[in-house]
Amino acid sequence: MCGRYASSRRPEDLAGIFEIEKWEPEETLEPDYNVAPTKEVYAVLDRPLKDADDKSPVRQLRKLKWGLVPSWSKNPEGAARMINARAETVHEKPSYRRAFATRRCILPADGYFEWVTGKGERELEAEGKKKRPRKQPYFVLPADGSVFAMAGLYEFWRDKTLPDDHPQAWWATCSVITTEAETTLLAVAPEDGPHALAEIHPRMPLMLTPDRWDDWLDPARTDLDDLRGLLEPPPAGLMRAYPVSTAVSNVRNNSPELLKELEGPEEGTLF
Repeated sequence: MCGRYASSRRPEDLAGIFEIEKWEPEETLEPDYNVAPTKEVYAVLDRPLKDADDKSPVRQLRKLKWGLVPSWSKNPEGAARMINARAETVHEKPSYRRAFATRRCILPADGYFEWVTGKGERELEAEGKKKRPRKQPYFVLPADGSVFAMAGLYEFWRDKTLPDDHPQAWWATCSVITTEAETTLLAVAPEDGPHALAEIHPRMPLMLTPDRWDDWLDPARTDLDDLRGLLEPPPAGLMRAYPVSTAVSNVRNNSPELLKELEGPEEGTLF
């Protein structure tokens, strides 16, 4: 799954990486080293500009809320639970299939966090000596330091309790698509820790390599069988993972220190 990630790149940098044609300075977000569900995040999408005569898609950098609210929802209460969509079923789930057909986006990140229950902690838990095992967080990112482009979906939801001109009348929300985690060796793995993403968690965000960005974002591609071919996992061996401070487990903590690589898992969380 993807329940927390980091996004610290400036919009100017993202504009160059993704060849953005339109972004609004007032939508600039501060670097976020602990992105949690329901927060506002950057999304890259191809969509005609609002009120423009030319209806051709324009590549935009938009600000969306993480936690998808389907257009048909009566209320947004379930948004916090809809942060991830499974690649295996996204084409058929009522909450996601319409967005999958026509509203796909890329959610740029530095990388994502995932938690592993240490071996010693798991043994104590199995013996009934500890009910809540302490988990070691790892930061997973491209080994070459490039942007982590997560496949995503976006939707618009109208709050009918508000007038048309109310600034919160429309919600723009998104989900991260996840896939099975790689079982192959990481490009760079910690000496005392997991050597494959599947050893950290059985799921991972679906990363899109640059050669697939245009096809993924193209709103003219709507055939579901065709689109499902874009859900293939990236080539193996592109990622690295390293342990970080358990401070990231508290969503109130938010600083570059959360991405600092530790020499090994923290005491009590040995892998």
